[in-house]
Amino acid sequence: MKIFLTGGSGYIGRATIAELVRQGHSVEALARSEQSAQAVTAAGATDVRGGLTDLDVLNHAAARAEAVIHLAQASSADMDLAAATAMQDGVGAGPYVHTGGTWVYGDTDGVRDESAPWNPPGVVAWRRSVEDAVTARAAEGGRPVVVQPGLLYGGDNRLIEHFFIAPGKIRGAVPYIGDGANHWGLVHIDDMATLYVAALAAKPGSVYIGVGEGHPTMKQVAEAAARGAGLDGRTVSITLEQARTEMGPVADAFALDQRLTSAKARRELGWAPTHGDPLATFERG
Repeated sequence: MKIFLTGGSGYIGRATIAELVRQGHSVEALARSEQSAQAVTAAGATDVRGGLTDLDVLNHAAARAEAVIHLAQASSADMDLAAATAMQDGVGAGPYVHTGGTWVYGDTDGVRDESAPWNPPGVVAWRRSVEDAVTARAAEGGRPVVVQPGLLYGGDNRLIEHFFIAPGKIRGAVPYIGDGANHWGLVHIDDMATLYVAALAAKPGSVYIGVGEGHPTMKQVAEAAARGAGLDGRTVSITLEQARTEMGPVADAFALDQRLTSAKARRELGWAPTHGDPLATFERG
């Protein structure tokens, strides 16, 4: 199948291109710069020059493809919806896989699935209107699917590295927020890539949470990361206010207590994550 993909030079994008190619698909990937073009080419895709605001480029690339996977992170709801609309118009009745995220569920108060009510922190509150509009295209003959990754780890993870581990290297101890007892729904980057590929065959309008087994606490992750960073397991508690100062609005998302299940993706798509020990991965640095 010929796939058009956005966000191909990013963390999830490079892994997803590699998995698509491994499974025999051909990929065209959006590339905003020469550096991005080199990254998607190295991953196995053909570059398409442009950005998320180049709606004609998105529409024409989607029209050439048999399916679209939208991984790029937009800076606003308007930008994301405009890009999604251009690509859905282009691909027509072909599969369109859209990226959401599990933070939209807020604190879950136990183990929850895709039927959980939304209670998003401000940093992702804008996603609701976009995802509703994307999935509504199923009633018009489209094939939209929303994939909601948990907190990604493994490989070149810029999010955790920048907001979680890097500050620890500066202060000599990896921080966690409050008592660190809040749970994280983690998923390995390679497992997430296989879920995106599996979602190409999903029923139109479907939504899938992507998390692995087990939900370690923030403090447990901090301790494992501190060992992996060569800090002898040293951690330090910081307040949410301190975290907001250091990390920005995303601190409220890191402070969420989330336990989620991917039983739907396993049941309907045959998704079978193979990485089940995130703490060991953090300890390996």
